Amino acid sequence: MQNIKLPIFQKVSIKDKFNFYEYLSVMLDGWVTISETLDSVQTKIKNPFFKEKIKELQTYVSSGDSFSKSMKKVPQIFSSGEIAIIESGETTWKLSVSLWNLSDNLRKSYDLRSKIKAALTYPTIIFAFLALAIVIVLTYVIPAVSQLFETSEVALPAATIALIATSNFVIYNWAILILFIATVIVLFYGYKSTEKGKANIDHFILGLPLIGRVYKNYLLASLSTSLWTLIASGVPVVKSLSLTAKSLDNLVYEAHIMTVMSKVSLGQKITDSFMEVDPDHRFFPLDFLQMLSVWEKTASLDTVTKKLTAQYTREVDYSLWNLTKWIEPLAILVAGVFVLWFAFAIFGAILKVTQTVG
Repeated sequence: MQNIKLPIFQKVSIKDKFNFYEYLSVMLDGWVTISETLDSVQTKIKNPFFKEKIKELQTYVSSGDSFSKSMKKVPQIFSSGEIAIIESGETTWKLSVSLWNLSDNLRKSYDLRSKIKAALTYPTIIFAFLALAIVIVLTYVIPAVSQLFETSEVALPAATIALIATSNFVIYNWAILILFIATVIVLFYGYKSTEKGKANIDHFILGLPLIGRVYKNYLLASLSTSLWTLIASGVPVVKSLSLTAKSLDNLVYEAHIMTVMSKVSLGQKITDSFMEVDPDHRFFPLDFLQMLSVWEKTASLDTVTKKLTAQYTREVDYSLWNLTKWIEPLAILVAGVFVLWFAFAIFGAILKVTQTVG
């Protein structure tokens, strides 16, 4: 029976890739051939899909192809930016350095994403439990309490009627609610899959009060790291800008950087191009552009980009702390509003009943 290969199992994580590149760099520094290195690295890889692709790479390399040319034959694994860095390393005879820089770049990206995911786990859990508590109250508590008022002929308060109506709606229409939520999710991802939809969603997220700041700082940190890795590996500036724009996976920033690239290709300075594209500094802060200006004047790419990456990584930390600081009060506010509604509805109805009986 032929094994069924599902897309979900045909993925290579960033962690797998930066470990792969780091191992290749170390082995090449030890004067091991690239073919022997690919054969050896397979024992270090646990992902069966990635291991299979490495075997393909080794086959291509053994047949006489360069490493970068072999990578182009498995584009579903390696991005155009990664291939450009390797290709440049082969041209300049600094393949091990390019591999190490690439591994370091991916590791920083992985660490930054992990930090953001870890910071957002806490608020996600809070709101998940809050939503679960509200559902339990509406489906179990309210029906039990509302039975106390069924036999009375008292006109219930508006808050009580609204609460019981909401409870009944959730109980008797849960299938419709689940279908509605599923439809919204499908429509959202369908809209996001279109270029216009993704651009609008990216723009919307960047404009959010707290989340937008985290996202923007993350993009700027990623931009700095990717640009440094590409240019330091010998990739031309214009091509580096193009590859960096695509690697950010944000159409708003991609459009701005591609416009910058077109201006730079005509001979204009990078800093001036960024200034023209974003005069209000909504996407590229003034301090970011000032550091780029220092790079252009002093050619100190390594120092400047490392400072930019460190600065905006710290900005991500601060904006994440600021976001999580507001999550708990927001959750308490939502819970408080529901508790007040519940209290007014139940105790208001009880008061009405006791007054009538009295």
